[in-house]
Amino acid sequence: MNRNSPAFTPPPLRSGDKIGIVSTARKISPDELQVAIRQLEKWKLKPVLGDTIGQSFNQFAGEDILRAQDFQQMLDDDSIKAILCARGGYGTVRMVDALNFSRFKKNPKWIVGYSDITVLHAHIHSKFNIETLHATMPLNFSGNTKEALDSLKKALFGKKLRYTVSDHPFNVTGEANGQLTGGNLSVLYSISNSRSDIDTKGKILFLEDLDEYLYHIDRMMTQLKRAGKLKHLAGVVVGGFTKMRDNEIPYGKDALSILREHVGHLGIPVLFGFPAGHLDDNRALIIGGRVHLKVNLKQGVLNYM
Repeated sequence: MNRNSPAFTPPPLRSGDKIGIVSTARKISPDELQVAIRQLEKWKLKPVLGDTIGQSFNQFAGEDILRAQDFQQMLDDDSIKAILCARGGYGTVRMVDALNFSRFKKNPKWIVGYSDITVLHAHIHSKFNIETLHATMPLNFSGNTKEALDSLKKALFGKKLRYTVSDHPFNVTGEANGQLTGGNLSVLYSISNSRSDIDTKGKILFLEDLDEYLYHIDRMMTQLKRAGKLKHLAGVVVGGFTKMRDNEIPYGKDALSILREHVGHLGIPVLFGFPAGHLDDNRALIIGGRVHLKVNLKQGVLNYM
């Protein structure tokens, strides 16, 4: 398979469609989903809660096998037209290899989430070249901006996503086309050289992260560089790097400065400050979708083609 060939776009949702909600990672209660359920119903969708909702095994939403079975059931049920991952945390990587995507490949549907869900984005993009949706999750709906929720709705219902972002002092001007890949930096680092690892050649890499030590940001970016992931990029989009931590002896740079050091000299457009990641204003991004990235001295523009 040509990794830069156009990815398959799952069918858009329609009024009355069923949409599954499962947890592939940390546990979550039905009460924590009520805001999201009401919002989805306003969009004239029918939320269906999976067996993992309300389950508990240590910090997880049930044991690995239950989480895999729950996701598998939603994958294989043709009446479920999209799957929202309820929350992130940690755990998706523990169950992804138990999944069978045979039916999904024949009948793709939107898989939605961010953070730990980067495992699914990477795996599905790398193995099957099917688009997935990096976007807010039901746990976060109550705190999300209108713009974040509207972008999720637009993507699910097949509307084109187009974004304009204010200038950032670290931006690198330029213009590029390519498939968007990436997600949470820590997760990308953790799946390096695995079956779910991403191919970045000729692509536009999106990165975001939360609650990491600054030296670890540099460690992870150095690993991406040494693994050749930065060598043949078409462009870079930097989202939120929030709640970063430092050691008693300061690292000496903030997270964005570290990222700039690694990607600012590659001769490709780099857009900082994109509203996606662990932010209230977490705009939807289609992983695997082809985008046009244009960065000038006044703004950055990211449009899906």
